[in-house]
This record gives sequence, structure tokens and C-alpha cells, in this order.
Amino acid sequence: MRRWTFLSNHAQVLLCIARDPSVTAREIGRQVGITERAAQNIIRDLEAAGYVTKQRQGRRNRYALHLDRPMRHPAQRGLTVRDLLEMLQDPRVTAAPSPDETVRPERPEA
Repeated sequence: MRRWTFLSNHAQVLLCIARDPSVTAREIGRQVGITERAAQNIIRDLEAAGYVTKQRQGRRNRYALHLDRPMRHPAQRGLTVRDLLEMLQDPRVTAAPSPDETVRPERPEA
């Protein structure tokens, strides 16, 4: 029996970043079941297409998702990344996307 999944590796990487904007490529690879190098390539694809912005913070990267970017496939015409994430939102995850166009990490309450 062939192994397949409902979501592409690109979508899986996007979900990992949405859950944790400071996730590493190594952690993404482990979660998605791909190599660290494949995760880095997918992140580069997402950056080049304008879905992700990477910012260096110390020794790590922090990512921001551009939620109002349109989905790429014609079958999802009119839908955005925000729509995808809302459909796939894990009810156990409490961090919801911010109201502007990017997902930003939550700041600890003072």
C-alpha cells in the first residue's frame, strides 16, 4: 500500500512555524518526517514566495507568517493562509494568529 498524506510537506512546515515561530529546521524535520536540509529548502521556498519572513535572533531564527497571502492552487482560489490555518487549528494550541497579517510570537504577560 502506498503511503500518502492529506497535506504536502510545505503545508506541514507552515503549520510547524505557525505553532512555534522560533522552531528550528531540525525540529521541523523531525516533526514532519523529512531531513533538516529538506526543511531548510521548504522554508526558503516559503520565504521566496512571500509566505514567511525570517529574522535572526541570536543563534536562532524567528519566523513570521504572512497570513493574508493567497493559497497557490486554483482549487483554493480566494482562500488565504489564514483560512488554511484556521481550518487546521489544533484546539490544544492557544496561540491564535494576530489580527494583522503576520503571526507573531506571544509575549509573556507582566
